[in-house]
Amino acid sequence: MIRRPPRSTLFPYTTLFRSGQSTNGQVASNLKILCLHGYRQSGNTFKNKLGAFRKVVKKYADLIFITSELEVIKDVEESEPTYGWWFSKEDNTFNAHNESDICTGFETSVDAVKKAIKQNGPFDGVLGFSQGAALATLLCSLQQQNSESFGFKFAILIASFKSRSKLHSDLYNDQIDCPSLHVYGENDKVIPKEMSEEIVALFNSPTILTHSGGHFVPADASQKTNYVEFMQRMIFFCEKIKN
Repeated sequence: MIRRPPRSTLFPYTTLFRSGQSTNGQVASNLKILCLHGYRQSGNTFKNKLGAFRKVVKKYADLIFITSELEVIKDVEESEPTYGWWFSKEDNTFNAHNESDICTGFETSVDAVKKAIKQNGPFDGVLGFSQGAALATLLCSLQQQNSESFGFKFAILIASFKSRSKLHSDLYNDQIDCPSLHVYGENDKVIPKEMSEEIVALFNSPTILTHSGGHFVPADASQKTNYVEFMQRMIFFCEKIKN
C-alpha cells in the first residue's frame, strides 16, 4: 500500500514525466544515489540483496554502494567481515531498541559519507536500509539544520528508525523538508513498523510504501510501479532545481 503527500506539496502527483525528458527539453540524466547498508552488512552484501530493486530502477538511477569503516565483532556463524555505522554499547555492538548514552563511531561514519561524496559525488539522493536508513535520516537532519551540507535532495528510507542515543536527540527537533520515500514491512520483527512510522513524522513531504513482509527491501510487481513513480518524480524535481 502506498500513501502520498497532499496535492498541495511541491511535488504534485498530477505531473506527467516521460523517462529521459527534462524540464527544458534536454535529455535528463539518471539520478545518482548514495546507498548505505544495514548493521552487520557491507556495501557488497547490500548491493547483492538489492538485486531485484536495482533491476527496477536501473533506467532511472545509478546506485553507489559504500561500506562503513566500523567493523562489527564477528558472530561464530559469520565468515566475512560485517560493518555498522555506529555502536550503542560499550562493547562496540549496536541495538536499535535500547536507550544509550553513546554513539561510538558516528563521526567516523559522517566523515566516510563526506569522503564518498568527494570521491564519487555529487549525489542527488541517499538510500538507506535499517541502520543505514537511520544514518541517512540523521544526515538529512544535519543538512536541514545547516550543520553539514551533503547535497541530498531526497531520501529513500527502508526499515528506518530513530536512534536511541541521547547524543542524537537534538537532531530530531526540526522537520525535514526534502521529499522522502519510506518503505517498511507490516510484519517486520527486527524494526517494527511503529519505529519506522516515527521517522515518517519527521518529514514534511513523505511518501509511504508498506508491504506485508518483514525486514527486507521489497521489489515485487506490486512495488515496482511505486518505485518507478518516485524515481520519475525525483528526476523531474532535481532537474527543476538545476534549471
